[in-house]
Amino acid sequence: MAEDRAGIELPWSRFVAIGDSFTEGVGDPDADSPGGLRGWADRLAEVLAEYDDEFSYANLAVRGKLIQQIAEEQVSVAQDLRPDLVSVCAGGNDVIRPGTDPDEVAAKLDRIVERLSETGATIILFTGVDTAFQPVFRSIRGKVAIFNENVRKVAQKYDCLVVDQWSIPELQDSRFWAGDRLHLNALGHNTIARAALDALNVPHQLPPLDPPPLPDQNWRQARKEDVVWAREHLVPWVIRRIKHVSSGDGIEPKRPQPEPLRPPRHGTAAD
Repeated sequence: MAEDRAGIELPWSRFVAIGDSFTEGVGDPDADSPGGLRGWADRLAEVLAEYDDEFSYANLAVRGKLIQQIAEEQVSVAQDLRPDLVSVCAGGNDVIRPGTDPDEVAAKLDRIVERLSETGATIILFTGVDTAFQPVFRSIRGKVAIFNENVRKVAQKYDCLVVDQWSIPELQDSRFWAGDRLHLNALGHNTIARAALDALNVPHQLPPLDPPPLPDQNWRQARKEDVVWAREHLVPWVIRRIKHVSSGDGIEPKRPQPEPLRPPRHGTAAD
């Protein structure tokens, strides 16, 4: 254990993360991590494990899951794992779908948190990102804002901690997002890990990561990139919605059981 952590004892020994692609770590590939993905939850767990050699971590999140699926497939499993720290990020895939009601989505989140609160664990919730910087998703900004207010209401009701993604300025920078513009990249996941550690009031030395310089490009180049993005990412996403197919079909959780974490070869920050 590092000298700066000597004498500090955290109140958590078992962390269980549930949710969708955000918590699975999509956008942050890492060949040394289970499932080939690292993500903010792994990064958070790596820091917490530095305080306790017996600290264990499970990640039940699977990409593409709607909030009802998370409630049915992950919550009871998480309860059985007897965590003392739980993260819940659910509802984002529902909110971005046309015709959904953010109040109804939040009501399902309330029921999830009510069940998890029975474990006595500390619970971390997440607001949605301000979509103003993304032209494709700018139209749902109001829905996200309504959902966020409900997240805060749920957090207050059950005494949860909140990572307020809406207020994180780095997430308004395209350089913190993967090429699909739907998922955070390594810089973005590192940013969320730092925010979660701050919400938990855990001393840490996880550094902010500087993005590369913005490329020089004119309007024509930017529109060409938009066309390529729509063909490679947006259209397949829409087709999956029409066919009722999920990107998570057939995918199992990458860390189904709580296990101690080995120190990563690459340290706690991105390479």
